[in-house]
Amino acid sequence: MQTGLYAFAVAAAFLGAAIYIGFVEHPARLKLGAPAMVREWAMSDHRGTILLTTLSLVSAALALVQYRIGGDVRWIIGGLTILTSWPYEYYVLVPVSIWLWAIPPEKGSAPARKLMRDWGLLAWGYTLIGLATCGAFAWALKQLP
Repeated sequence: MQTGLYAFAVAAAFLGAAIYIGFVEHPARLKLGAPAMVREWAMSDHRGTILLTTLSLVSAALALVQYRIGGDVRWIIGGLTILTSWPYEYYVLVPVSIWLWAIPPEKGSAPARKLMRDWGLLAWGYTLIGLATCGAFAWALKQLP
């Protein structure tokens, strides 16, 4: 039971970070001028990626431990769900990020702003992954004694 609660708590932290990015950090970033917006994004993107990938790995590992303890396959479902953030990052967000990295900060605010809006929309995928994971873990926790 305890390990499952920890897996849920870490998944909830993942969800909270994803919601923060979508509701607070990214809208504030869009208020900046293009050079400052790209510079701020570059710094926070690296840190945010490390944070979210670490949280997803820890949550999935704890879910695996809980599965080994109790044998409930819902923990595997939740663990695999949160791990989908890795291929989501690589195949969906990284292509947009590469284009953002390629834009010199002092050049073209229109392309940078459009790419930044696209990146922000795609980043909501993390929130959906976090919601699905927390839902799976809550479903599994409900059945625990």
